[in-house]
Amino acid sequence: MKRSVRRNMRRVLKTALLVTLVSMMVFSSLAMAADITINLVTAGDQNMVDLFNMELGPLFAKENPGYRVRVVGTGPGDPGSQQIVEKLLAQKRANRESWDIDVAVIHEIGASLALQEELLSQYAESAATFKYVTSSTAKTALGVDVEGYVIPMFHSQTVLAYNPNYIEEPPKSFEELVEWVKENPGKFGYNGIKQGASGVSFVASWLYWKTGNYDIYAVTGPFDEKYMESWEQALAELREFDSYVTMTSGNAATLDMLSRGEIWIGPVWVDMFYSWVADGRMNPDFRLCLPAPGMCGQPMYYVIPAKAANPEAALKFIEFVTSPEIQAKYIVEKFNWYPGIDASYVQEYLPQETWNMVFRDVGPEELANYARVFPIKDYYQAMMEAYEHAMR
Repeated sequence: MKRSVRRNMRRVLKTALLVTLVSMMVFSSLAMAADITINLVTAGDQNMVDLFNMELGPLFAKENPGYRVRVVGTGPGDPGSQQIVEKLLAQKRANRESWDIDVAVIHEIGASLALQEELLSQYAESAATFKYVTSSTAKTALGVDVEGYVIPMFHSQTVLAYNPNYIEEPPKSFEELVEWVKENPGKFGYNGIKQGASGVSFVASWLYWKTGNYDIYAVTGPFDEKYMESWEQALAELREFDSYVTMTSGNAATLDMLSRGEIWIGPVWVDMFYSWVADGRMNPDFRLCLPAPGMCGQPMYYVIPAKAANPEAALKFIEFVTSPEIQAKYIVEKFNWYPGIDASYVQEYLPQETWNMVFRDVGPEELANYARVFPIKDYYQAMMEAYEHAMR
């Protein structure tokens, strides 16, 4: 009897010990999960920091208990992306075993520079959402092969905005636009090359059209002065074109003059246009068109550094923010950007009125056919200098 009691006691003790060990393992696992912090660094304006800090980060943490997202912004434009690259490069040169950025959001210049320094992980094809990525901007950035290393967060596109009270049928090509400005002097407006990127886009798009060398200038290269021999004539024709147009003082000034009827048509950023409409500063009846052979835009990319401390968590976060549902609600509906993934996948998650507004005039097919990217760095610099010389 005593022996039987002792055996039962031993069984109870073993069971209790096993339960304790399992509990400790579960607790330890939960504690480890609770300590997973994804360090995200983003270039761009404050709205990018706010989007991750106040919207996407908390939502990801809510749907994925045990994770949190810590966000740092490095500032707008290409300099913001270059800061991220410089930080990663410093950690590489210091031979650090792991780097303190798990996810970075960068411009094309950042992606191209980071790849040249071998700072990025080739993660994209392992993402569950990579199947939704169809844009050519996910393949090359400023002449650098980025395929597999990036997933676009969004695509910001320039188009022509016009006032339908004065223009029933907008020019559908640059050829038609040239004829239109001659017939309607002073009613086309843009901001040149030093007063905002919508003007830079127009000048680059003009050169693409006039030379037919888009792929060389923006996709494949190489940089060679022989491909710029026709620029003098193309820019002389742009100077003639400019004699019929109104020069504005910036991206916002083009929109402002358009809204007040001082000009009837001009190049704008799509997201800025719809933000003005939402704020009541632009007539919602105004329309957009993307003329052949195309105009420039630019993506921002999600990347994972080559030695990110938490690459699995980084991938999980990127899959979340590039899902059709999140792209629809936050990229298209909230910010009026074109999605980083193929627009056809987000349609079912958007209110019909939002889809009808954002894609009313420039739909997925037009974007696929006519969306262009800015020139690679050397051609970009040469274009800026050539334009300044030609316009003296």
